[in-house]
This record gives sequence, C-alpha cells and structure tokens, in this order.
Amino acid sequence: MLKAVVTDLDGTLTDRRRRISTAAIEAIRNLVDAGVPVVLASGNTTCSLDILCKMIGTDGSIIGENGGVYRYRFDGKLQVAGRQEACWDAYHRIEEHFAEEGKALTLYSPENRFADVAFARTVSPAETAEVIADMPVRAVDTGFAIHLQYDGVTKGSALAELAALMDLVPDDFLAIGDSENDTEMIRRAGVGAAVGNAVPGPMAAAEYVAEKKYGEGFVEIVRKYRPYFLER
Repeated sequence: MLKAVVTDLDGTLTDRRRRISTAAIEAIRNLVDAGVPVVLASGNTTCSLDILCKMIGTDGSIIGENGGVYRYRFDGKLQVAGRQEACWDAYHRIEEHFAEEGKALTLYSPENRFADVAFARTVSPAETAEVIADMPVRAVDTGFAIHLQYDGVTKGSALAELAALMDLVPDDFLAIGDSENDTEMIRRAGVGAAVGNAVPGPMAAAEYVAEKKYGEGFVEIVRKYRPYFLER
C-alpha cells in the first residue's frame, strides 16, 4: 500500500506556461483531506515552497533546491544537505569562464538558498557541466534554470532522509515528475510515475507514464493509484 505522495512542481503541477493547474490543486487537497501527506519537491527556494504549501493546503513538508534542503511540516527544522561552499567555488569558475566569452551570469535568489547555487539559463548547460567536470559539483538543468548541486545530493537522496522523519520509507511514496532532476526521486519511490510531457530520464525510470501532460497528467496518475493508498 502507498501512504504518501511526493511531486515535482514546474512542469508537473503546472501547464506549459508555468501556471499552476487548478485540477492538480484539487487532487492534492483531496489527498490531504483523506489523510495522505503530499510533499512538494522542487528546485525552488524554501520561502517559495512555503507560500505554495500554504495556498495549496499541505502540511509544509518539502524538498527544495533539488534535494539540497528538506523539511517535515511547517514546524519542523529545515535540514540542509550537501556543501554550498563547493557550489560557490564551481560558480566562480563558471563565471570566469563565460566572462571570457563576454557573457554575464544572473543569480537566482542567492540570499534564500542554503545548499545550491542557481542562475539563469542564458548559457549552455552542457558547456557549464564541462567547465566543472573535475569538481565535486554537478550542473542540474531543470529547463528553467541551471543549478549547481554537490555530488550525491538529489531529490531522491532527500526523499530517503525525509521519509525517515515522517516514520515512512521511500517505498511508501508515489513519486511524480517530469524533468531529469526528478529521475532519482522517481526511481527510489515505491511507485514512480511521469507526466506525459516528461523528458526521457524520468520516463525510463517510471513505472507509469501518463497519457496527459502537465497538471492533467498529475491528476491522471493520482486517479490511477488512489486505490493503492492506505489512509492514515
């Protein structure tokens, strides 16, 4: 039996224009009202996820910064994984590299990030990865931004740690996503699913791929697996 849901945000609960799906919100609220915990997992900052949790109606359990931070409920302590100082070292090398090409990088909310470093997707993600290939940091291309994250830190690793705080194990979760940074989370969960607009990585890792895309795909997945949940 499944006991909880962990879901990506951008591209999974939204439409192609990044507007959050009202049908997906309704599906999440139905789960929460039935006693099924729902965890939002994103590359976004904690403060951004807090706003969404409050407005959607979850208990504040989150995975942020692509696994770099996680928390069980609003009143829980924010846990920080990885080494942000290593990410900053990588960022400065990347910054110098592209400066030589006459390109400047634009940071995203550095004051609100505790584990990773994120910047605008105005340079080549592949070239970015090559620049830091010998460093213990990887470049995560979410399709919306480029994130620098310490090796081994993923949404999947955060799921394993968060599950323990919730008195659960990863096998208790239905994980839903669409991007490469969701692949490990989908692979580690008891059931992994991908929405119809997903890229190859999460599709290959998923037990089920929705026919519908974006938020409608999320609703399709929840409906398919709803009978497998043990309400708490």
